[in-house]
Amino acid sequence: MTDRTYLDWNATAPLRPQARAAMAAAMDAVGNPSSVHAEGRAARSILEQARARVAAAVGAEPRNVIFTSGGSEANALALSRSIEHGGSCCDVTLASSIEHVSVLAGDGDTAVERFGAEPDGVASIGDLQAALSATTAHGARAPMVALMAANNETGVVQPVREAADLAHAAGGLLHVDAVQALGKIVLDIKELGADLLAVSAHKIGGPMGVGALVLGSDRLHVRASRFGGGQERNRRGGTENLIGIAGFGAAVAEAVRDLEGETRRLLGLRQRLESGLRAIWPDTVIFGEKASRVANTLQFAVPGIKAQTALMALDLDGIAVSSGSACSSGTMKFSEVVRAMGYKLEIAEGAVRVSMGWTTSEAEIDRFLKAWRKLSQSLLKKREIAA
Repeated sequence: MTDRTYLDWNATAPLRPQARAAMAAAMDAVGNPSSVHAEGRAARSILEQARARVAAAVGAEPRNVIFTSGGSEANALALSRSIEHGGSCCDVTLASSIEHVSVLAGDGDTAVERFGAEPDGVASIGDLQAALSATTAHGARAPMVALMAANNETGVVQPVREAADLAHAAGGLLHVDAVQALGKIVLDIKELGADLLAVSAHKIGGPMGVGALVLGSDRLHVRASRFGGGQERNRRGGTENLIGIAGFGAAVAEAVRDLEGETRRLLGLRQRLESGLRAIWPDTVIFGEKASRVANTLQFAVPGIKAQTALMALDLDGIAVSSGSACSSGTMKFSEVVRAMGYKLEIAEGAVRVSMGWTTSEAEIDRFLKAWRKLSQSLLKKREIAA
């Protein structure tokens, strides 16, 4: 495919050259990281370098990084009964209603109860406090609170520290899905107060199929989630995906290298996009615009324009965007996140997400706006004919 404009970076980012090079080098490593001979030690060195890089990016200790198959598995592991705190497991999970589907689904054994979100896309701390009080009143031993660092659709940054303080005061834990925050905002697992934190490689220019669950301290015990080997300190059996992990390490090092400068650049592009959208349709709804957001993400809707119609037209015009989470967009008819924010179905059905990355240019933003204007004029003409 040629002459395409890719603006769906939150679904997956293009592979970084640094990640590609690291993966190619790892392909030449013939040893198993668990072997004690020279070849095994060389493979282990690649693995541990990547582990150290992931740990450094989130302010954690390398020994507390558990490599997984991606962010969804990391979320499932965090919410499973494999996590023990004070000798027991959390027996209830409280998750915000704007979480990723991999969090809201739980692990099949632990019930997930939802607390609400405000119209600006920020999870309701008041609702969380009420949910924790109700949980304590019903005699739950230790609640697990799940709150993402940044929403995958709106980009709204969430009040993680406040949630952590409430969870800990109730004798529970806090899990943070940081998949959409890594490489976009400063992350420090200790400052956030998070006990567990999930990250993914392919959102930051690493390969698909690699992620990590990061522990905030050594006080958590993780029982093996996969059996058959003692890999990952007996916490996830199976030979590690060395090639993918090498790419993850290289990608994360590059993603946090100039975070401040890249944030400023992307913020300028987002402001250009917002201004352009409002010039085309003054009644454009920009979700979470009054809240703090990661710089690369903008979700919007125009009353009367359905996202499915818009996405197909834009795709034919060479523009790749989405309507929400890539994990559920194949079956989603409207944005669950926008509905959780209190918007009507008509608006939720029109939610379009534009997400950018390190190669996104002003020319690509202008091309999107040109295509959006063309689409809007076409729809407006159809309305006039129908009227």
